[in-house]
Amino acid sequence: MPSTRRASGAPSSDPVGIDTTRASIARVYDAALGGTDNYAIDREVLAQVARAAPEVKDLAWSNRQFLIRAARFVVDQLRIDQFIDCGSGLPTAENTHQVVQRLNDEATVVYVDNDPVVLAHGRALLEENERTHLVDADIFVPEDVLGHEGVRKHIDFDRPVALLHVGTWHHYLDDDAPDLMRRYIEAFAPGSAVVLSHFFDPETAELSPLARRMEELFIHSPMGSGRFRTRAQIEALFGDLRMIEPGVALCDLWWPDGPKIRPLNQVEQCIAGGVGVKE
Repeated sequence: MPSTRRASGAPSSDPVGIDTTRASIARVYDAALGGTDNYAIDREVLAQVARAAPEVKDLAWSNRQFLIRAARFVVDQLRIDQFIDCGSGLPTAENTHQVVQRLNDEATVVYVDNDPVVLAHGRALLEENERTHLVDADIFVPEDVLGHEGVRKHIDFDRPVALLHVGTWHHYLDDDAPDLMRRYIEAFAPGSAVVLSHFFDPETAELSPLARRMEELFIHSPMGSGRFRTRAQIEALFGDLRMIEPGVALCDLWWPDGPKIRPLNQVEQCIAGGVGVKE
């Protein structure tokens, strides 16, 4: 069973549940995507950040579309058929299992989260899907995820695994995130993949002040997290993995489904992602 250890750098390690006085990462994300499973306190987080970045909701949409494209790539091109999706959040359209099982109906997906509301919604959604599962663990304590009996039951660690940490690590504030990711990667067989996205500080005179202002507002909001890391800091999360071209890139520019006709707004240039493969 998972331990009671909590990651010191992650406010989400202390689950919010149905406490309407505290913002929930999952509910804020749901609100940004236009969902209904959120409270006024969650919408207030977005409103606060919107005062500095009116297009703040585009962070969530860029992240979501990246997840869909990267998951498709992993199942179609890398032929991986088992996924651990960390920080699954509240169910929405095009969840990971729906994306990958459309291409391979035998793909197995294990979602990991520790928010009681997420767990309740997720279990209701997955009742009739025998290849999709949801476990309760702190995604910032790798040993709790990797050793969870539900993960061990459904994931074969002797074969390649896809680990999804999409939109998660920016909610971990300490500097030892690369070490935590290394502990994940070491547990996987060669051929495994990591899909990861993160709030991004482009380190330009135009965009860096916006990224740092959003970071300050997120961290000091009722949600309490939202760190914008640089490209080098995000690349460090992949360790020694071989990066799929174009490496760590803006989420909207990582193998888009079609030509980009509309220029990216400033907020869309402040979230990046990539896919790495273990050799």
